[in-house]
Amino acid sequence: MVPAEQGGGVMRADLLAGPVPGLDEALAAVDAFDRTLVEGLSRPRPELSAGPAGLAHAVAGSPLADRVAEAAGKAVAGAAGEDHFVALAAARTALLGSVHDALTTRVGEATGRPRGEETVPHPGGGQAANLHLAARSWLADLARSGWQGIDHDLVSGAAPVVSAMLPDPAMRRLATLLDGFAVELAASCPGASLERVPARRWADLWSRGMLLTLPGAAALPLSGTATGRLLPLGVDLQEHATAVQAQVHAVFEPADGTAPRLVRAGVSVPKPDTVVGAGLWQLLRPHMSLLAAVGDGCSMDLTDMPVTADGDLVWDDGQARRGDPADAFATARVALPAATDAATVPLDRHPARIAVPLFLEGYEAGTDDDGTLTFTVAGHALPVDTDRIPAAGPLTPEAVAASGACIALLRWDAGTYRVQPLAVERTVRKKAVALHAGGWAGGTADKAGVRAEKAATDAVAVLRERAGRLLRK
Repeated sequence: MVPAEQGGGVMRADLLAGPVPGLDEALAAVDAFDRTLVEGLSRPRPELSAGPAGLAHAVAGSPLADRVAEAAGKAVAGAAGEDHFVALAAARTALLGSVHDALTTRVGEATGRPRGEETVPHPGGGQAANLHLAARSWLADLARSGWQGIDHDLVSGAAPVVSAMLPDPAMRRLATLLDGFAVELAASCPGASLERVPARRWADLWSRGMLLTLPGAAALPLSGTATGRLLPLGVDLQEHATAVQAQVHAVFEPADGTAPRLVRAGVSVPKPDTVVGAGLWQLLRPHMSLLAAVGDGCSMDLTDMPVTADGDLVWDDGQARRGDPADAFATARVALPAATDAATVPLDRHPARIAVPLFLEGYEAGTDDDGTLTFTVAGHALPVDTDRIPAAGPLTPEAVAASGACIALLRWDAGTYRVQPLAVERTVRKKAVALHAGGWAGGTADKAGVRAEKAATDAVAVLRERAGRLLRK
């Protein structure tokens, strides 16, 4: 969104405001199916039968056509089995994948950055494990009852499956999803009393869970290793009641001199609900040295670090060492415009997962009639998603509103592209001051941050003591 002669990130902001052909129709088909899941697929009312039928019609020209058509027919008759639910979940995921592809193609046209080559992972072999089948059975029961039919007995059926999965690293991805999903559902029981149902979100979690029960679906397709310099851009912190994740977005410069590319490095850990704010870094920091480097404004030198086909580094502290100081805004201005965007593996193609790093400068910050902060570039306003700014860092909505430059993630939500700030530059006493969402990742002297870290230390100590007491019984 900086003019091309200044080396900026988005050259064509106008493209982000234009309509995307076919997008509304695809989302309408998804929404119709999601409404069916609200009431359940055990005996759907005739007026809701258009949901499964709409999915079948939308994928009629694809390899899924026959299986989805059969599954839709069974669902309308109230006779769908688990395999039919898997087919419907696959059709819904494929349809949202097409939306993702259309939106990212538009983003690529706007940024002008090259995109990595698409790779098709080899399908997993073998039979589904018993725990996969147990998870699928629970998800199928949810689909039959619908979100309005959930109760504590039904939701609690996930607990033994999750407990059995967690010790196995290969099943932890599905276990974490099921655990968080069950917590959300339990907090909403009984479903019959819900005034508002998060239909899209719960259908997303249900569909993804269904597909992760397939053999090999959760495997990480590695594309090789990475040796070179990692230049961090910012940290995206995502918090749930039961887990927290920090995802570092960075430019990777290969040692062999090939083109730089965008990569991510993430760490996820379970969390108690009493640990919040800056205390979250205490849970994350011991698992990835990169977080301390980001907090201190340093690069990392990587040696043979495994990397997946879609640009995720499989982080190993033994294959990384701290490098020289590296200013994120210098990286954004110089290295980001030429970096290749990562491709996306099929299972992760979803509009909600769009998170494209970009650098904004020369914008005018303003406020819409509804109070939404916007950045206006060349006459085109982009909403700023200040709700995504974590409390675990020095970055605030007020600082964003007063900024003159911003490192951000471009996302798509509620029918429009939105900007999620990772860091901003603002002028204080005629000097440029940078504030980062991950500024406290390596520790902080800020009074509020110190208090939060101490509270987290005390909370974790109490929980460990209680857990030890239970194990001794």
